Amino acid sequence: MSKRTIAIGDIHGCAVALRAVIAAIELQPDDTLVTLGDYVSKGIDSKGVLDLLLKLEARCQLIPLLGNHDAVMLGAIEGRLSLDGWKAIGGTVTLQSYGDSERLGDIPTKHADFLRRCRMWHETRTHFFVHAAYDPDIPLDEQDESTILWGGIRDGVPRPHVSGKTAVVGHTSQKNGELLDAGHLVCIDTNCWDGGWLTAMDVQNRKVWQVDERGRSR
Repeated sequence: MSKRTIAIGDIHGCAVALRAVIAAIELQPDDTLVTLGDYVSKGIDSKGVLDLLLKLEARCQLIPLLGNHDAVMLGAIEGRLSLDGWKAIGGTVTLQSYGDSERLGDIPTKHADFLRRCRMWHETRTHFFVHAAYDPDIPLDEQDESTILWGGIRDGVPRPHVSGKTAVVGHTSQKNGELLDAGHLVCIDTNCWDGGWLTAMDVQNRKVWQVDERGRSR
C-alpha cells in the first residue's frame, strides 16, 4: 500500500467515532494523519479523544492542528482565559469528561502539552491544511492566527490560495453531513457531535470514510 495522507475533521469529544474511523481507514505506520483540530468541547468524551490522539502519535505520522476550541482550553489552562469564560463556550462538558469536580487540575499535563504541540497549518506538495479558513493572498507562514482558528466559510468560500494548493479545512460544520467540495477547497467538518458524521478523507484520491458518534459507518 502506498503512503497516504489522510485528514480527519472536527472531532469535538466524539471518542467512539474517532476510534471507529481509525479502524475503518486501516491505519498504517507510514500513513500521515492530519487532524484538523477541535478535539474538545460539545461531545461527551474530550478526555478520551486526547488520550487516543496521544496513542496515535506512536502508530503513524500524526500532524495535529490546533482548533479554536483547543486554543480556548489551552488559554484557560495557562491562565490567559478565566475558567468561567471557558465554561461559557464549551469548557463545562470538556471538564466533565475528566471527572465530576470540573477543576482545571484534573486535566493531565500530557494533554496540555499535546495541545501546545499542535500546529497552525500543514502543507504537502499539493495540499495545505488549516482548521478554519485562510487569506488567499497571504503565504501560510504569514497568516493571521485569528483567521486560521476562527474564520469561517459559511458566508463564502475564499478564493484559491496564492500557493495554488488545495485547501482542506474544518470548523464550519456541514449540517447535512456532506462534504463541501469547492474544488480548490474541501471542508470536512460534517457535524459528528450533533447527529452528523466524523469524516476521514484520503486527500489524494478523495476516498472518504464516515462514522457517527456511536461508531456506526455510513
